[in-house]
Amino acid sequence: MTDIPQALTVLQAEALTALEATADEAALEQVRVRYLGRKGSLAAILRGLADLPPAERPAVGKLANEVKERLEAALAARREALQAAARAAALAAERVDVTLPGRPVPMGRLHPSTQVLRRICQIWGDMGFQIYRSRDIETEEMNFELLNIPAHHPARDMWDTFYTMVDGILLRTHTSPGQIRAMREFCPQPIRVILPGMCYRYEQITARSEIQFHQVEGLAVGRHVSMTDLKGTLISFAHRMFGAVRRVRFRASHFPFTEPSAEMDVECMLCEGAGCVVCKQTGWLEILGCGMVHPEVLRNGGYDPAVYSGFAFGMGPERITMLKHRIEDIRYFWTNDLRFLEQF
Repeated sequence: MTDIPQALTVLQAEALTALEATADEAALEQVRVRYLGRKGSLAAILRGLADLPPAERPAVGKLANEVKERLEAALAARREALQAAARAAALAAERVDVTLPGRPVPMGRLHPSTQVLRRICQIWGDMGFQIYRSRDIETEEMNFELLNIPAHHPARDMWDTFYTMVDGILLRTHTSPGQIRAMREFCPQPIRVILPGMCYRYEQITARSEIQFHQVEGLAVGRHVSMTDLKGTLISFAHRMFGAVRRVRFRASHFPFTEPSAEMDVECMLCEGAGCVVCKQTGWLEILGCGMVHPEVLRNGGYDPAVYSGFAFGMGPERITMLKHRIEDIRYFWTNDLRFLEQF
């Protein structure tokens, strides 16, 4: 076993030569196993240390450790060199041509309710109505009392309204409280405003009703404003929204804050007026409620009803979207289902 130092020297030379000759990491692993593995050449030589005289073992053991460290360092250096060469080859093969146009970034899209809401605002803006923003959290006085809805009115029922923990504060059930705020801000000037926003009602969620929904309130106040002005304005809106060939009609109704009151229908787009399940065989679909502002509401807004008059209306963008695109379930708007949203 006195030839162990010589054998270590020869093994080191052979292993270094084999490492330099490797062309990929698979060949490098074979060289590692052959020389540095548990059953490799170095392990076989080291097993002979037990047969050496005790005086020779320290020197030979030190030499063996030095050989092992050199081979492991050379192995790591060769592995890094092969990996660097592989990266360089991949970059050369997949070189980016900077003169090519960039890949288009997929853009998001507006929610269908937002699209229709913006279209509604555009139409009313073209007719001289400005957007007036009002708060979602209202007082009981603004939401009901000043709109001629006394405490005994069904709309005041706690099962219809989301009340907060603060007495007299609630989530607005309609955008109509904004009428009072707009009148008090602009009085005694004439007003032409629309008030888009979200409303909240404690209702059973069905295909036709939700606990939250958009609404667009409209208000016009001035001298000599008449029911004729209301009808002409709403007919103009309907023709721009649904098409000039679409017929419209007004039906008498009742709202506490308007007198007289009416509802406006458009010809059903699914059956073209012939009658179907959606329009309940009538051929018509309601799109909004309207009427002349009640004198008491005008007075609460700061206007003298003996001098001023006005009209108001309220419409739901989701309902209009359902009519325009033949959507049968209002719940689609809030489920965030991309299969539905990507159609718009």
